[in-house]
Amino acid sequence: MSDAADEGRSLRELVASATDDLTGLVHDEIALAKAEIRQDVQRVKLGGVVGAIAGVLALVALPLLAIALAFWIRAWWGAPPAIAFLVTAGVFLLIAGIFAALAAAKFKRISPPERSIRSAKESASVLSGVRPHPRAAANGKAGTPV
Repeated sequence: MSDAADEGRSLRELVASATDDLTGLVHDEIALAKAEIRQDVQRVKLGGVVGAIAGVLALVALPLLAIALAFWIRAWWGAPPAIAFLVTAGVFLLIAGIFAALAAAKFKRISPPERSIRSAKESASVLSGVRPHPRAAANGKAGTPV
């Protein structure tokens, strides 16, 4: 009878140990996912800042610089005012396009947490192959064998 009691205690210890290991694994998976998401959040912030800079520059500086450039084109080339303003608008649209392309490049670098997904799939495949110990199942302690 003491052998059965010893086996019961060691089985409890094994279950407790397996539970602790599984809990640790889940916590590690969550920590990895958080780390990857933090990196993506930083990229979003940087892309947002670059995009905001492009927007602010276009909205605040465009009218003043456009008028100054148009008058300079008119004075330098002798172009009619309408042509001078069209050329000016084209220059500023080109600059805004460059900033928009920089922002888009930052946003494209955002990806799902691939390492976390791969690690979670590996853990799931390992755990799916776990079966109860045959001796414990035969005693009716761990349920029916799979």
